[in-house]
Amino acid sequence: MILIVDDTPENLISLKKVLERHNFEVDTASSGEEALKKVLKTAYVLIILDVQMPGMDGFEVAEAIAGYSKAKETAIIFLSAANTELSFITKGYSSGGLDYITKPVDINILLLKVKTFYRIYEQSRKLIEIQKTLLEEIEFRKRAERKKDEFISIASHELKTPLTSVKGYVQLLERSVDKGDIPTVKKHLKKAQLQLDKLSDLIADLLDISKIESGKLKFNKQYFNLNTLLDNILEVIHQSNPEFTIIKKGHVPAEIFADEMRIEQVVVNFLTNAIKYAPGTTEVHINVTVADDRVTVAVRDFGIGIEPEQQKNVFDKFYRVEETSIHFQGLGIGLYISAEIIGRHGGTVGVNSILGEGSEFYFNIPLISTTETA
Repeated sequence: MILIVDDTPENLISLKKVLERHNFEVDTASSGEEALKKVLKTAYVLIILDVQMPGMDGFEVAEAIAGYSKAKETAIIFLSAANTELSFITKGYSSGGLDYITKPVDINILLLKVKTFYRIYEQSRKLIEIQKTLLEEIEFRKRAERKKDEFISIASHELKTPLTSVKGYVQLLERSVDKGDIPTVKKHLKKAQLQLDKLSDLIADLLDISKIESGKLKFNKQYFNLNTLLDNILEVIHQSNPEFTIIKKGHVPAEIFADEMRIEQVVVNFLTNAIKYAPGTTEVHINVTVADDRVTVAVRDFGIGIEPEQQKNVFDKFYRVEETSIHFQGLGIGLYISAEIIGRHGGTVGVNSILGEGSEFYFNIPLISTTETA
């Protein structure tokens, strides 16, 4: 928008009409004081400013505008009928003006200057946007690099832990075998197997991440009974966590069309997290509902909960809540993989949580998932 400042009404009207005829948006002010009030409220691309005005003259107005941070980049063209001497023109430039035109005004020249300033403004605005985008991209890459370095450190630690344990149990096994202590051998074998299972799960998650990144995560969709799948999962989870009571509510009245193995992967992830992040509790709820040809599965725990500002990040790749990462193992990729799996089923994931009271993780997918989005 252009602001014309002139104490002569006929000058305002005629110049306004000319500029509007050339599709410029125009505002007017009849005094320096009025112009300053408008500059405080509105952002202008260009101000055409008369020098001779009662009260504040054009130079004083320009100096005041230059001191206002939000308007200091606004271009100013001075118009003057009386003061055409070099000293006045110099004062105009030193007051913050970018051009000085003497009256009577050649409208064609003024229009060319206005168009030039607008073109410079548009180019400058685009450059600022490009600079902003580049800075955001640089910051994003820095954050990604930091996350990658952190992930490599965490992954190295998480992979090393079960490997070290297995190595220790193998050494103990050698001694027990030599002694012929079969009960102890079986005990060490069982513990070694648990550590190998952990290692296998970690490697499987890493492979899934690689497949997701390369677009090679495959799906085998078919009809299956979700109720049966959930019952089987609960039986296995309960065997490995007998101290937890898992209460299931709701059911799906018909078979769904999806990748059974991948849906199982998501449910297991939600359930194991619910148990993992709810120390000192003994109950987890899983609720199944169907509405509008979509099924929702929600897993509710009564554990530590998540801060509101952290909830929006829990499904991000490599994200780990800082307060819990010290006390709980994990790569920070399970929920990310789950979100990718559900997204490829045309569904959504989410979390509701209250700090200190627990969390509810849920996913929602169509009963018939026929398309995938990479």
